[in-house]
Amino acid sequence: MPIASDPSPGAEAVPQYGAWRKGVAGVLAKARRVDVADLPDEPEQLLAQTTYDGLTVNPLYTRRDERPEPPLPGAFPFVRGRDAERDAHRGWNVSADFTGADAEAVNREILAGLENGLSAIRLGVGANGVPVADLPTAVRGLLFELAPLALSAGVDITEAAAQLLGALDAYQVEDRAGIEIGLGAGPLTSAFAGASDTDLAQTVELAKQAVARAETVRAITVDGTAFHNAGASDAQELGASVAAGLAYLRALTAAGVEIADALGQLEFRFAATDDQFATIAKFRAARTLWARVAQVSGAPEAGGAPQHAVTSAAMMSKRDPWVNLLRTTLASFGAGVGGADTLTVLPFDSALPTGELGVSKSFSDRMARNTQLLLLEESHLGHVQDPAAGSWYVESYTSELAAKAWEFMQELERDGGYEAALESGKLAETIAATKAARDSDVAHRKFAVTGVNEFPNLAEKPLSERARTPETIARYGAAFEALRDRSDAYLAANGTRPQALLVPLGTVAEHNVRVTFIANLLASGGIESVNPGPLAGEGITAAAKEAQAPIAVLCGSDARYGTDAGAAVEALRAAGVETVLLAGAAKAVAELDGEQRPDGFLAAKIDAVAALSDLLEKVGA
Repeated sequence: MPIASDPSPGAEAVPQYGAWRKGVAGVLAKARRVDVADLPDEPEQLLAQTTYDGLTVNPLYTRRDERPEPPLPGAFPFVRGRDAERDAHRGWNVSADFTGADAEAVNREILAGLENGLSAIRLGVGANGVPVADLPTAVRGLLFELAPLALSAGVDITEAAAQLLGALDAYQVEDRAGIEIGLGAGPLTSAFAGASDTDLAQTVELAKQAVARAETVRAITVDGTAFHNAGASDAQELGASVAAGLAYLRALTAAGVEIADALGQLEFRFAATDDQFATIAKFRAARTLWARVAQVSGAPEAGGAPQHAVTSAAMMSKRDPWVNLLRTTLASFGAGVGGADTLTVLPFDSALPTGELGVSKSFSDRMARNTQLLLLEESHLGHVQDPAAGSWYVESYTSELAAKAWEFMQELERDGGYEAALESGKLAETIAATKAARDSDVAHRKFAVTGVNEFPNLAEKPLSERARTPETIARYGAAFEALRDRSDAYLAANGTRPQALLVPLGTVAEHNVRVTFIANLLASGGIESVNPGPLAGEGITAAAKEAQAPIAVLCGSDARYGTDAGAAVEALRAAGVETVLLAGAAKAVAELDGEQRPDGFLAAKIDAVAALSDLLEKVGA
C-alpha cells in the first residue's frame, strides 16, 4: 500500500462544476471590482487555502476528487479504525489525567471520575504525581478490565511499572488479556521536549517484560504532542512520530523482540485542535502511516496501534479562557470522528494556574469530562465508526496529509533517522520554521485566536502575576497575551489602562468600519479606546485635551481623509497628542507632509504585535 495522494483514475466529471465556477467568478469579480475576464481561468483557486504543510484546501470537493473506498474498520490499513468490534454504545475511552501527590486523595478522585463518566485513567507517578511507593494505594479499587490505565512516570517508570505489575499479579480476573495497561515510557519524544524520562535501554527491558505478560501491556508511548506543542504542523507531528516509532522498533528487534510483538508495544498520542476537519484527517492519516510501517516490516496485521488524542495545549488561551470550552468541543468532535481510541480533554483553564478564575479544579475537570460525555451520550457520536468516510474533502485530505507526513519521515530517515535528526537539531529547526510562520500569521491577524487577537475583552479581570509567567508550550496567542500582560502591569501601576483617542471623521457610515477595526486592534494589545463620536474642527482639539491620551487614531473614509486628515493631524498635535496615527494605508494621504502627515498607519496587513508593542512602549507600558 503506497502512501500517495493521487486521486482515483477515471473519476467522473461533474457537469454542474462549470456553472458553479461561473457563479464564483461573478461574485469574486464584484467583490474585487474587476472584470470577470481579469480573473484566472480557475477563479475558485482564489478561495483555496494553503496549510502549514503546503497542502491546498479547495473551496469545493466533488466527485472529481473521489478516491477508492478504504477497507472496513479493523482491517489493514486501519484508516477507518483499528477495532472492528468497538462498542457502539461506549465509543472512545473518556480519559483524564490525575497528577496529585496524595495517593489517598487521588484514589478518591479516580473512583469519583469513573462513577461520573470516565472510562480510562492516566496516572502521574513520581515527579509527575503520587510517590512510586504509593501507586498501589492510588489504584486501589479499580476494575482494571473495565478501565484502561496508563502511567506518566518519567524517570521513575521502571519502579512504577514494578509496583503496578505487582498489583496486577494480585488482581483476580478471568480474561487477563482484557486488561489494557500503558506504561508510558517515551524517552525519544521526551528528549525533544526536554522532559525527564527513562533511557532507551530501560525502555527495551520494560517492553520485554510487557511482552511476557498475560495482560495487554504496552510499554512505549510515542508522544506526538511534544512536537505539536513546539509548533509543528500536522504532517511534521505525524512524520516525526512515525520516525520515533521506527527508532523504537529497531531497538526492540535488535534486542531480540519479534516484530509483531515489537509493534504491539507502541501506542501514540496526538494533539487534536479546533480545526475539526484537519483533526479528523490527522487521526485517519496517522493510522495509515503506521499500517504502512507494519506492512513494510512484514507484520501488517499488527499495524493497528492505539491512538490517544489530547486536546491541543497550544490552541488554549489565557485571555477569555471560557472560549477554550468551544475549542475543546471542536477538537473532541474531530478526534472522535477521526477514530481516536482514547481522548483526554484538557480543562478550559489549563493554561492558567489553578484557581486563577475563581473556579475549583473539580469544576474544570467536570467541564472537560462532560464535553466528551455530551458528544457520546447526547449527540451519539460514537454510534457510527468513521462517519467521515466517503467525504470527498476528508478522504482527499487524509491521503494528502499521509503522503506529506510520510515524506517528512523519509527526510528524517535520510538524515540518519530520528535520533540523528534530534541530535543535529534539524528536527527542532524544521519545526521552529513552522512555528515562525504561524506566529507571523497570528501577528498579522491572518490566523485568528478569538478573544486574543480578535474580539478581545478588555473588561475581563487582569491576570495575576503568577499567571503571566513565560512557558515552554508554543501557544498560538502568546505574543498578544504578552502585550496584554504589559497592559495589566500598567493598569496596576497607574490605575488605568493605556489609552488612545479615536477621532471619527465624517458620518457614521464613513467611519464606522474603521472605528470598529481600530478599537478591536488596540484592545488586542491591551490599549483602551476613547471614542467621543464624530469630530470636526474645534471638536477635535477639545476631545484631545479632555482625553489627555498620548495617542490618537484618525478613522474615516479615504475620501474624507483627502479633505480633513491634514487639518485634523495639525489640531491633534497642537492639543499635545504625541503620536497621531491613521486607520488605513499611507496612500490615502500620500499628498500630506510635514506637520499634517500622520506618524504611522494602522491597516489590515500590518504586523499588529510589532505595532502594538511600539505603542505600549510609547506610553511607558
